[in-house]
Amino acid sequence: AHIGIAPRDEFPNIMLGTRDRDAEIDRVCEIIEATAAAGIPALKYYLSYLGIVSTGRVEGRGGSSNRSFVYEEAEQTPLTAAGRVDSETMWERITYFLERVIPVAEQYKVRMACHPHDPPVPSPQGLRGVDRVMGSVDGLKRFIDIAPSPYHGLNFCQGTVCESLEKPGEEIFDVIRYFGERNKIFNVHFRNIRGGFCNFVETFPDEGDVDFLEALRVYQEVSYPYMLMPDHVPQISGPEPGLVAFGYAIGYQRGLLQAVGALG
Repeated sequence: AHIGIAPRDEFPNIMLGTRDRDAEIDRVCEIIEATAAAGIPALKYYLSYLGIVSTGRVEGRGGSSNRSFVYEEAEQTPLTAAGRVDSETMWERITYFLERVIPVAEQYKVRMACHPHDPPVPSPQGLRGVDRVMGSVDGLKRFIDIAPSPYHGLNFCQGTVCESLEKPGEEIFDVIRYFGERNKIFNVHFRNIRGGFCNFVETFPDEGDVDFLEALRVYQEVSYPYMLMPDHVPQISGPEPGLVAFGYAIGYQRGLLQAVGALG
């Protein structure tokens, strides 16, 4: 299940920090209770002002259309409904939310998996006035330490984390180890990119900078037990430009899982 928490979504005041945020947080807690009653073990959520930002699409393999982001080309105006949001303000609002919600998640045994900010951008410059504090590995480390609980962790979007790295093909494996060894990965968005911080293109899983077979070996190494999901995919020609590519990504992922199993 998914909760969007942003100024434009169902719970706008949580991230705007208004006096009405307590009522919205109470509603989130009610959702957690209902989630547990339905037998759903985890919720994915996103504490964001901007959502997922792109600067365009570029042609990829076989004529596919691939999402790209180049920070220098990103629009910096207008500001969001939140105005200028510096890192201190962002952390205050995130902390306020977590300190009230995670004890409820722990009570009902529902894992709360938060998605990183996509795309990561430089700090403190930010994007459209917002310092995206959960767009770096250090930011994610700070995030998981705010509310110590086995029910507080990450929707570990491997693609987004790679977007924050200078050399994702070399660096991502130790990042997986850091959060995996601490049991803070509650689900994985399994996506590949080409490029890195502030300049990247999304790719099919077998053509990006990250060796996906090696990534799976690392998830296996840290005994990661939950879901592994394809994320954004390139669009290809035909009546279902996204679904066919998702089918390809799922099949490729299945083959990798079989290979990892065969390799022990």
